[in-house]
Amino acid sequence: MKRFRFSIIIVTWNALHHLKNYLPSVSNTKYPDFEIIIADNASNDGTADWVREYFPSVRIVTMDKNYGYCGGNNRAAEKASGDILLFLNNDVEISPDWLNAINKSFQESPETAVVQPKLRSHSNKEYFEYAGAAGGFLDKYGYPFCRGRILEKVEKDTGQYDKATDIFWASGAAFAIRREIFEKMNGFDEDFEFHMEEIDLCWRLWNRGYRIRYNSESIVYHLGGGSLAMGSPRKVYYNFRNNLMMFWKNATSYDLLIRFPVRYLLDLLALLRSFVTFHWMESAAIVKAHYHFWRSFSKTNLKRRHLQSKRKNKDNPVTLIPLSIIWQYYFLGRKTYDVIKQKQPGKFKF
Repeated sequence: MKRFRFSIIIVTWNALHHLKNYLPSVSNTKYPDFEIIIADNASNDGTADWVREYFPSVRIVTMDKNYGYCGGNNRAAEKASGDILLFLNNDVEISPDWLNAINKSFQESPETAVVQPKLRSHSNKEYFEYAGAAGGFLDKYGYPFCRGRILEKVEKDTGQYDKATDIFWASGAAFAIRREIFEKMNGFDEDFEFHMEEIDLCWRLWNRGYRIRYNSESIVYHLGGGSLAMGSPRKVYYNFRNNLMMFWKNATSYDLLIRFPVRYLLDLLALLRSFVTFHWMESAAIVKAHYHFWRSFSKTNLKRRHLQSKRKNKDNPVTLIPLSIIWQYYFLGRKTYDVIKQKQPGKFKF
């Protein structure tokens, strides 16, 4: 079996404590051909000096400012030498042989552009991790969910998602992509800054005829919340703004006409809920997200026109699964992927 060369890229900003905890496990990877690149977003906590002293084989790409997840990874990717770029969060612990299974997935099909390993929680290792779990999907209104994590419900890993399969999106916590395809797609959209940039890229890839795969034989443990804390107003802002941008860029004309208005109404209902429950900072973040979406709408629409002109998949079976995850979770009480799929098998192609 051919072995691809991997470039493991870790973006960091003033998170030396995470590197001290997690970089040793990454450096202990048991694979014959890989490099580690630290993309340092202008940290002032001694990150570069510490890495040079304790991990001299690790390459450091130092930025002149904080470019965020998207910009930091895009710039570091330009310096990479691998066939496969593996974007890894700085708070991820890996199992030593994790790259072998990922390498196998890329060997199986040239159409496979991205592979995600199984993500478990670092703090509770028998459970899936919130941001990715066993691979992600979108409901018909563009809300993301995962096998192993539906909204706030995180499942224990009992092997229920151990079959390798196509998924719609792979988590940015551990995101492996063919380098030539990443370059062809112009990398992550830097207007996203943080959050959902990986879902946006996966959607673009599906529309161009590529596949996203999940391999449970590769296991990593993610701490999570290292960049933006759960529920923080800044995280709320990025989640709302970026989801609207992603939907408008990548959805079919039918979905924009029929489903986008409903999605927008759901956002307004979320705003009303936060307002009447006195979550003023959350309300302000949602308002700001919508304001910035419309302020940059012309730019987003230009991107849409360009992307749609290159679209190959007109009716992708894994894009926008025709059900509402909010309805399933809150009104029908179906809180796991397996239960939802069992109740409505015709909605799922995988």
